[in-house]
Amino acid sequence: MLQSLQLLLAAGTALLPLVAAQADLVGTWSTKSHSVFTGPGFYDPVNEKMFEPQHPGISYSFTADGFYEEAYYRAISNPRRPQCPEGLIQWQHGTYQKLTNGSLVLTPFGVDGRQLLSSPCQYQQSILTRYTQPELYLRYSVYLDSYHNVQRLDLYQFNGAPMNAMYLAYSPPQMLPTQTLNPTSSAKATGSAATGTANAKRSFEGPEEFSEPLNKNALLPRKEPLNTDKWWWFGIGLTAVGSVGYFCF
Repeated sequence: MLQSLQLLLAAGTALLPLVAAQADLVGTWSTKSHSVFTGPGFYDPVNEKMFEPQHPGISYSFTADGFYEEAYYRAISNPRRPQCPEGLIQWQHGTYQKLTNGSLVLTPFGVDGRQLLSSPCQYQQSILTRYTQPELYLRYSVYLDSYHNVQRLDLYQFNGAPMNAMYLAYSPPQMLPTQTLNPTSSAKATGSAATGTANAKRSFEGPEEFSEPLNKNALLPRKEPLNTDKWWWFGIGLTAVGSVGYFCF
């Protein structure tokens, strides 16, 4: 699957001319969970630590000069063993290009991507491995969300399926350095697949500090409407109690 997608991306890039990086993409975008953000609060490449967000979500960051970074945190249910859910954290960065047909091609630095799997029912500690996945998005759109009053990013996957909506959280983007962070002698800093797999056991960590996003108050839950039926029955109850008290006393 990975090799096929790489061939598809290579063919598309070769056939279609490229356009400059898009200014409307610049910034850090995050899904509505408002918990996952790219940058040092998600992954520490020096100490090989990944920090567990409070809630699952997705975050992408883009620069004006063609670099990107992404952060995923997924909670995986287990229907056969509901008491054994899993957590999956993925991080990678690299370069992006926009084709003239509107598609986005994301090419990761293959040696830098990391994946952390937490499966408490199988392993005492989380398992850290290398991770690299080139991505193709057929199209995207950036516009002002009328309800949240904040910029919104919609990405459409290679098969046209929409991803969860993301909202602008930081501008300029919050990212780690846009260069290879873990160079090796056997792998190049390109979007090709990692030449080796580094397995290590890690525990989820918490970030030392974290700055608040610009739209921290933008994504608030809707207020529930007043339940008039509940108050109507409440009034009936008070009336009944008053009537009983009148005749008894």
